[in-house]
Amino acid sequence: MEIKASEVMKLRQMTQAGMMDCKQALIEAEGDFERAKEILREKGKVIAAKRSDRETTEGAVLARTNADKTVATMVCLGCETDFVAKTEGFQTLANSIADVAIANVPAGLDELKKCKLGDLTIEDAIMDQTGKSGEKHVIACYEKIEAPFVGYYIHNNQKIATIVGFSKKISDEVAKEIAMQVTAMAPIAVTADDIPQAKKDEELSIAITKTKEEMVQKAVEAALNKAGLNPNHFDSEDHIESNIAKGWITAEQAEQGRKIMKEAAEQKAASLPEAMIQNIANGRLNKFFKEKTLNEQVLALGDGKETVSQYLKRMDAEVKVLSFRRFSLSD
Repeated sequence: MEIKASEVMKLRQMTQAGMMDCKQALIEAEGDFERAKEILREKGKVIAAKRSDRETTEGAVLARTNADKTVATMVCLGCETDFVAKTEGFQTLANSIADVAIANVPAGLDELKKCKLGDLTIEDAIMDQTGKSGEKHVIACYEKIEAPFVGYYIHNNQKIATIVGFSKKISDEVAKEIAMQVTAMAPIAVTADDIPQAKKDEELSIAITKTKEEMVQKAVEAALNKAGLNPNHFDSEDHIESNIAKGWITAEQAEQGRKIMKEAAEQKAASLPEAMIQNIANGRLNKFFKEKTLNEQVLALGDGKETVSQYLKRMDAEVKVLSFRRFSLSD
C-alpha cells in the first residue's frame, strides 16, 4: 500500500524513530499507527538481543534529590558510544528516568524498570530508544539513599556521580563538597569500621605478601652487589638474556647471578622476621584506610592537610556522613 510522507512524519513525531524505519513499519502495519509503533518497539528488542554482548561504557550518570532533601537517587543509562550518549533523544530519556526514580523511589532496579514513563514502562521506553539509535541501552546503575539530609554531585561530563547521606541538615555547599570528594577520590567506605572484614583480611594478606617479597628482593640485591654484579642486569629472565646479547654480562656471569639469586632468595625466605613483617603490613593496612576511607582522606579541595572529618567538624561539630553511593562509567 502507498504510505504518504505526512504519515511517515506523523509516526516519526510520535516515536522519534528514523524516517526509513517509520516508513517500513507503516508498510508492514498496513497503515495502522498503533501496530507500527509496536513494530518499532519489537525492532528495538531485536537490536538489543543482537547486541546483548556489547559493552555499555558510555552514557549518562544522573542524580536527584526530593524537595526536602531527605532522599537521593542515582541512575545511569548506559549505551555503547559517546556519540549516542550526547544525542537529544538519549539525554531526554536518561533525564526522564532520573525524574521517575526520585518521584517514585523504587525499591530496586527491577521495580524501576516497571515504573511508567508516559504510556510505556521504563523498560519498554529503553527498548524504543534502542530501536531508534541501533545501540544497546541498559540501566547500568540505580542507587538510593534516605537520610536526615542528602546531597549529590554530577561530574560535568555525566560519566561519574555521587549521592551522600548526612546525619543532619547542612549547607548545600558543604554537601556538594563532600560529594565531590567521593567522586574524585573514590573511597570505599566512610570509616574503617564500615569496611567488611573480608576486605580488610584481603588487604592485610596483600600487604604481608608484598612485604615478604620486598625483604627477599633486598637480600637478593645485596648478594648480587657483594658478588660484584649489577642487580639491574638480573631483574628478570628476559632482561638477563637481553643483557647477554648486548654484551653487558657474559653467559658465565648470568649463570653465576642466577645461582646467587636462587640461594639468597631461599635463605631469606626461610628466615623472615614474622613480627617485623606483621608490623610493616599493619602499617600498610593503616595507609590503605587513610587513602580509602572518606573520613581519613585529605580534603581534595583543601589545603592538603585537613582531612574530611576535620573539615566536617569545622563546618558543624555534630554532622556526620552516614553513607554514600558512587558510580562511574569508567571504573
